Amino acid sequence: MLVLAVTWVAKEGKDEQAVELFRRLTVDSRKEPGCMMYIVHRHNENPRNFFIYEQYRDQAALDAHRAAPHFQKIAAAALPEIAERKEGNLYTPLDGN
Repeated sequence: MLVLAVTWVAKEGKDEQAVELFRRLTVDSRKEPGCMMYIVHRHNENPRNFFIYEQYRDQAALDAHRAAPHFQKIAAAALPEIAERKEGNLYTPLDGN
């Protein structure tokens, strides 16, 4: 299993637009066969900050996610217009699962 942790910050006044895009991305990503978990979180004190926790079966599943039409349309094209991707880190669980 692979875990991807990503943070985004919406531009001033664009946080509700980001919420809508993240909701659409979540619905479609969860339908992918290799996606085990996809959860978008919103910061409690700064509503412009978002954290995404993603789990994929393996690297091929993550690659498929990144190549998927919904990812290309939303994460690669639409989100960067209203938010900035601050960080993305890939993790492997210690138990190897």
